[in-house]
Parts: sequence; C-alpha cells; structure tokens
Amino acid sequence: MDNIFDLFRRIASDASPAQSVSPIEWLLVGLGNPGAEYAKTRHNAGFMAIDYMSEKAGFTVTKLKFRALTGEAQISGKRVLVMKPQTYMNASGESVREAADFYKIPPERILVISDDISLPPGKMRIRRKGSPGGHNGIENIIYQLSSDAFPRIKLGVGSPPPGYSHDQLISWVLGSVPEADRTAFQDRIADVPAAAETIISGDIDGAMGVFNGR
Repeated sequence: MDNIFDLFRRIASDASPAQSVSPIEWLLVGLGNPGAEYAKTRHNAGFMAIDYMSEKAGFTVTKLKFRALTGEAQISGKRVLVMKPQTYMNASGESVREAADFYKIPPERILVISDDISLPPGKMRIRRKGSPGGHNGIENIIYQLSSDAFPRIKLGVGSPPPGYSHDQLISWVLGSVPEADRTAFQDRIADVPAAAETIISGDIDGAMGVFNGR
C-alpha cells in the first residue's frame, strides 16, 4: 500500500510537464443570445444544441472566457473548446475570433451551430463553408475571421410567411418554435452530437451524407 509520500509523488508526477494536456484543437460554437428571455427562441438553436450536448456528455459550459460561456470536451479524440458567445448574435464573431487567435485555430477547425430560417423545423444541413445566407451571426464570424471557410451545422427553424418586413423577421427569429414543430426540431438537436463528432473526426463528407436532408 502506498504511504502518504508515495501518493504525493504520484500526484506531482501526474501534474508534471511530461504529462501535459494536449492543446485545444477545435472550437465548437453554438450561436444564440444571452438571457432567459431568448432561451427558447428560434435564434437560440445553437445554444440549445450545446446545452443538449453538454447534458448528455457530462461537461459544463459555464466558464466566462473570450466573452463567451465556455467548457472543454473530448470529441473524436480531440480537445475541443465549446463556446456560447455572450456578445449577442450580431457580434458573435468577436468572441470566436478572440478564442481562435488565442489558440491559433484556423477557420477549418471552427465548427459553428446555428439556426436556419430557410430550412423547415426538423431538417439539418451541414456545410463546409459558404456565404452567411442572411444570418447575422454567421456574417459577423466571416467578417471577424476574414474567411468563410469554417464548417457549419444549420438547424431548421422554419420560414416566416411571405412578405415579412425586416422588423417582422426579427420578431420571427426571436419567437419560439411552435408546439407542433417541437418534436421534429428536438430530433435534429439530438443528432447534433453525432454530426459534430463525425465532422471533428475529419469526415465532413460522411456527416453531410448522413445528416443533410434529415
């Protein structure tokens, strides 16, 4: 049996540089707005997905860093910083850029989860890169990173009725997914952990093949 000195030596060895933790390799970013009044809105689909992942995988996203609530997770053998920017949606890229600069993470290893009004509730679309598609959070990330080459998981929240004005569109994305669509919406939220794991493993084509169009 170890005596107290053996125990202290083993703890010191475990904490030594020789056993140093691997660096952060990916950022996993869920987009949304902070505050209880926004918690269940369409625009907070990214936050909801992160909350679902953290609950199922047993990690927390509560440490305030880079103007985001953050946590760490091992996904596909990679050390991942999980983020919920607290800058409000339109300035999400400021938080992402700070973390990317600090850890020297290229856009190709920043996975962003967001809502998408062009997809019906219960649909998911994975993209390798591309334009913001009218999403202000994605647009700001592109601006801050000077690149659109980051992968995305887009969660359908449904389109507003035809002819909606800009102000009405804001009200739409800040409204809740209707009860009739919630089961389908939650089913896609439940697919996010597997989709993220596949993408972070390096198989984004495989993720698109499985999850796009669900």
